[in-house]
Amino acid sequence: MAERGKNKVDKLRQRYIKYQLLADAFFALALAGLIWSFGYAIYSLSWVWAILIFLFFYGCTLWLSRWWEITSGEVTAFLNIEYPGLEESSGLVLKEPSALNPLEKLQLEHIEEFFESIPSTQKQFTYRLRLSILTLLVMLIFGWEITWLHGEWGNNGLKLSTLTKSASNDRPEKILPQISSVIVKITPPAYTRKPSREQDKFTIEAEAASNIIWKLRLNASARKVELIFNDGEKILLRNTGGNDFEGQKSISKSGFYQVNIDGKLSDLYQLQAIKDNPPVIHIKTPQQYTYIDAGEAPRVTINAALDDDYGISNAFIYTTVAKGSGEAVKFKEQKVDFGISFIGQSPHYNLKKIINLPSLNMEPGDELYFYVQAQDSHNQQSRSEVYIVSLQDTAQLLSMDGLIGGVNVKPEFFRSERQIILDSEKLLRDRDSISKESFNTKSNDLGNDQKLLRLRYGKFLGEEAESDINPKEEQNDAVSDPKNFGNASVVLDKYSDKHDNAEDAQFFDPGVKAQLKATLTEMWKAELQLRLYKPEAALPFEYKALRLLKDLQQKSRMYVAKSAYNPAPLKMEKRLSGDLSKIAQPMDHQEIKINNDEYIALKNAVSVLESLKYKQINNNADIRTLQLANQQLSEKASVQPEIYLPAVSALRKIISQGRAKNADISTVEKAIQKILPAGKLLPSASQNAADMGLSSGYYKNLDNK
Repeated sequence: MAERGKNKVDKLRQRYIKYQLLADAFFALALAGLIWSFGYAIYSLSWVWAILIFLFFYGCTLWLSRWWEITSGEVTAFLNIEYPGLEESSGLVLKEPSALNPLEKLQLEHIEEFFESIPSTQKQFTYRLRLSILTLLVMLIFGWEITWLHGEWGNNGLKLSTLTKSASNDRPEKILPQISSVIVKITPPAYTRKPSREQDKFTIEAEAASNIIWKLRLNASARKVELIFNDGEKILLRNTGGNDFEGQKSISKSGFYQVNIDGKLSDLYQLQAIKDNPPVIHIKTPQQYTYIDAGEAPRVTINAALDDDYGISNAFIYTTVAKGSGEAVKFKEQKVDFGISFIGQSPHYNLKKIINLPSLNMEPGDELYFYVQAQDSHNQQSRSEVYIVSLQDTAQLLSMDGLIGGVNVKPEFFRSERQIILDSEKLLRDRDSISKESFNTKSNDLGNDQKLLRLRYGKFLGEEAESDINPKEEQNDAVSDPKNFGNASVVLDKYSDKHDNAEDAQFFDPGVKAQLKATLTEMWKAELQLRLYKPEAALPFEYKALRLLKDLQQKSRMYVAKSAYNPAPLKMEKRLSGDLSKIAQPMDHQEIKINNDEYIALKNAVSVLESLKYKQINNNADIRTLQLANQQLSEKASVQPEIYLPAVSALRKIISQGRAKNADISTVEKAIQKILPAGKLLPSASQNAADMGLSSGYYKNLDNK
């Protein structure tokens, strides 16, 4: 018994170690696969790196875990915990029979039958193994998403493509049997600064204005070899000796073409021209409308990011300074350089320019309009939106113009903000001639005056105390909360007029009320700086509060139309004559034109294609319908060959053979569905519910009670 029990314990130990080693291997493989997927997507790492990463992580795991150091005693301790029937005696099987005393021999015979029934594989042994397998599957799916869905399978393995390739490039091309080899040389235009490249496929994806050279080698002699393009142009390839032919063409737009060898036409090959986009300009700072208040530095910092496909050749800031007002306004334009060199023609630039407004002869009250214009290496230009920078005119704000004339509906003490500004400026001028204690006392007194003005100003918003005058963030609307649906008290609380609540004050319309709150905010900020003995920091907030008040005063003016209505003179001789001969009966004439559906050929082609699934083409009318559909598909393929070119090839095969495979029919129908617009919804009768309207009747009767 002792020998069999010891063998079973050794077997359990070996199986446990094997499961843990496999689990560590799967964990390391999952982690290595994930790291390699990211490395491949970013740096195009080879698959050899995946093996090295796996070996590194697996080695580190084995060195840390050391599963082979598990002893048989630890296994028997596990059995004693999991199986109470062993009565904590499983360790007896590890002892030599001669070393057992009579009591231990009796106990060993007692647990013999139970020990034999213990399975060799424990569920606890396989827990980490099952978890590692699940982790590996998840990481494989995630890694496949990174590598396969964002890349393509090439001849040398998996390669992440920086350009979106069409599905037609992934499939092998079908060429004429007379063609032994083909070399297509693509020479991009000079502004791209890209070298020439060669390929052995007819499908071409090149930069617009690239020069393409086709070199064909045939395995038999031919009299005429030419290229036929979708716009009708034909290029006859010249014989350069033997069975070699060569021709060239500069492409400017996308389309497709065929190879014609002695009247035998090849499949349609895609010709995609990549157009050069104009530069993209993004201005980070300043905001589109910037207002520089008094006390702020009269300068503006322009941060702009420029991006282009192949390179930026130049960029400037075009400024316009507006002086004066009304009919006396004057404009002065100026071109400002960023101060950097664009000789390198990098595709990305982060530009910064600080413009001192006095250097542009700007004075208070003037406005600066500017925009950034960039030019790429292809001489394409683009410009940003116009940005406005306005300088605060303190003289206009402090003037009494507009306070005397017009309709004044604001209280008189609204204008005391002027006096606070004047006192603040006077205090700053007297700073060097008075003591620090006196300066702080006067600054605090000005803060107290600002507080009194703010409190009186807040009464017009329904604020009867100093509480609730600091602007808050708007809380969520309680009426829109689904929990309060049908709660009448919540609805009444929102729409009833409570005069003791500042938010419900109805003195002004919402627009004026919002501007009054903004004025309160500026007064709060000005008061804070005055309390901190910083009148120079309070001046911008005071000026902004005054500007908001002046704007409110201008909005309160009323204008009445001064032109009266002058009716046409009456002819007294026709008055009360009752002559209705010149009055004709109203006639409604409407010309209804027949709506010519431009997609009728494609719609008719769908019905013909459906019939081809069961029979061949047996009349000329069906062929004519498919030919008309082929014309429209060809027009689409000339613009987007990567989408519609397979459908054109399939439809031409159907027309030439008179019968079709289901795969070709499906390809053409999918392309037609992309072209056809969505149909209009027609009115239809409502469908009754499965309960035959019992639920609606129940709720209807419930409302009547």
